[in-house]
Amino acid sequence: MNTLHYQILGTLILFLLLFAGNMIFRALLRRLDKRIHFALERKRIIYKIVHLFIFILLVVGVIAIWGVDPQQLFLFLTSILTILAIGFVAQWSILSNITASLILFFNHPIHIGGWIKIVDKELPIEGTVENITLFFMYIRTAEGELLSVPCNMLLQKTIAANLKKIEDAPAKPELP
Repeated sequence: MNTLHYQILGTLILFLLLFAGNMIFRALLRRLDKRIHFALERKRIIYKIVHLFIFILLVVGVIAIWGVDPQQLFLFLTSILTILAIGFVAQWSILSNITASLILFFNHPIHIGGWIKIVDKELPIEGTVENITLFFMYIRTAEGELLSVPCNMLLQKTIAANLKKIEDAPAKPELP
């Protein structure tokens, strides 16, 4: 067999290994979900992160198998990273929103369907969390309005999460 056949065979083996790894990960996540009960949106985000990681492994593996010239690859990657850096600096709020959404995802009790209250002097917001994306949190108010709040703003405000509506809350017992 010549080099081309080995490269094609190596690429096929790499695809099969990453496919098998993806299937194993899905089985592990299903098993973990039975114990922890992840919200649907959180499972989707975890799948997206793992698929991105698998894609990066695939690209690196194919580059290694096919023997791309490291100098040309380095030039290409630095050009792409420079363009991305310029774009992120031009839109710094995009990067801060992504970072804020990840912080809210992993370290805050906010969940989809939960009732939250954003304590703000100028514009208090109270409602049910409809969706949490990389850039915005969508909140449905009692009046039926759907508000999109940037995730980075949520880190700067005081948030009361998982509250019931005031009229639904039981009355406080009086102290003797």
